[in-house]
Amino acid sequence: MDNLRIFLLISLALVGAMIYGQWQDDYADQKAAVTQTESASSSVTTPNPQAAKDLPSRPVSENSSTTADTAAETQVENQSIRVKTDVLDIAINTRGGNVVESQLLQYSTELGEETLVKLQSSQPQRFFSVQSGLLGNAGVPAPDHHAVYRSEKTEYQLGAKDTVTVPLVWEQDGLRVTKRYTFYKGSYLFDLSFEIDNQTPQNWSGHQYRQLQRAEFDDSSSPFLVTYTGGVIYNQEDRYQKLDYDELEESPLSQSFDHGWAAMIQHYFLTALVPPKETANHYYSRGVSKAEGKRYILGMTSPEIAVPAGESASRTTQVFVGPKLQDRLEEVAEGLDLTVDYGFLTVLSKPLFHLLSWLHGFIGNWGWSIIVLTAIIKLLFFPLSQASYRSMAKMRQVTPKLQQIRERYSDDRQRLSQEMMKLYKTEKINPVGSCLPMLIQIPVFIALYWALLESVELRQAPFILWINDLSTKDPFYVLPLIMGLTMYLQQKLNPTPPDPMQAKVFMMMPVVFTAFFAFFPSGLVLYWVTNNTLSIIQQWWITRQLEAESAKK
Repeated sequence: MDNLRIFLLISLALVGAMIYGQWQDDYADQKAAVTQTESASSSVTTPNPQAAKDLPSRPVSENSSTTADTAAETQVENQSIRVKTDVLDIAINTRGGNVVESQLLQYSTELGEETLVKLQSSQPQRFFSVQSGLLGNAGVPAPDHHAVYRSEKTEYQLGAKDTVTVPLVWEQDGLRVTKRYTFYKGSYLFDLSFEIDNQTPQNWSGHQYRQLQRAEFDDSSSPFLVTYTGGVIYNQEDRYQKLDYDELEESPLSQSFDHGWAAMIQHYFLTALVPPKETANHYYSRGVSKAEGKRYILGMTSPEIAVPAGESASRTTQVFVGPKLQDRLEEVAEGLDLTVDYGFLTVLSKPLFHLLSWLHGFIGNWGWSIIVLTAIIKLLFFPLSQASYRSMAKMRQVTPKLQQIRERYSDDRQRLSQEMMKLYKTEKINPVGSCLPMLIQIPVFIALYWALLESVELRQAPFILWINDLSTKDPFYVLPLIMGLTMYLQQKLNPTPPDPMQAKVFMMMPVVFTAFFAFFPSGLVLYWVTNNTLSIIQQWWITRQLEAESAKK
């Protein structure tokens, strides 16, 4: 098996994975959402009579009843509070005190565009909200995520300060609840806390819940590059678990654990709820149908909070809204860096990315870092590649003899096989010698593919000249054309297939793969071009060596 066959095997493995992922997206059991006109988050809206459907269930062991905030259900107050730090632009609605809009100030949707990446959104078809509230036990009052809060200001700026705090207040019959957001300079992580001040004559008890509610939409930049969008949870026992939209609804999550977190992820970005490590929360999921369309919920409920009369208590959860920067995610919570989804080859992809990042620290350019990393990988596999290329070069030398044998014994397959094995033995050629060494490298190639595909650090990263974004396709298709040329040159260095039809098919492959790679991110194409170029140089050098050895005989 020659190098081109191995290249095709690697490529087909990647294509198969992408086609399967796209098939899952296209043909999974989905229901179309009802298209509605977008309404601005700051406008007045009528309360949804189905609001209670998206509240979490209380623990069944407690004899509690639903105590919806009737004031919230009858009022139409709906005010937007804008919070701006150096990295986040957040909108919090006084109805529920939920994060209903978020923009990442350092990430634009397209290179050179002013439109920023938006994670949370109030648009019906892209709805995504960070919701939280309290559930009171035994009929005691409590503000859920539909209650109306009061805010002293409608705008908060970080400015020159290191933190900015946004207090929202809800009061009823002597019970005062302050929902407080605290944002930090340079951080995508912020605190969400509930402070319960019980000035009623009776004890208060209940639960805090936090949940992510999202409509089903996918931000994949290309149909050729399928990445996971959906829910994930983590705990120390079961580790990292994906929960796609269908699973959130059809197999509702109901599990309690500590040292965990829950998140909704998409390509390059995530929103995560990180409760205190030592607290065992009950994690849940569900699907709800609303007038605007299908919604999916992933959340957690705290253990019971007891606040005696005349006393107060508080609970805090951290929320991460931002890019999948691995070094930051590792600091936030154990396992949160796994949201950079390298799949089953994480054990290889992660070290490759760390090596690439280390090279970037010295070189300062992600494109050149990819080239150097590819060269390092080729160097590490040099002994295996050398054996493979020597075998291919020898096969090329005996191709005329093989052709003669095929023509002579075309009607006798058994004799044909015997004569071919005899020739291999005489010429000291291992017919699988060109295959096995390359097969060992396939996991590394695929792992590097996913490392380049999933790394937000390469998003909108420039290389040289016209290539100003390694995460998108080459605008002038120069790199794909070079890749096709390198494939053609490799083909010329390989033994010609004895079957004329197979030879014609192989001649078409550079053209086919050039068209295919034209839609790949330029960072990935740059890796293939570099790998092919180094392979050509190595194969040419080994072939010249063998020719020189043959000339001396």
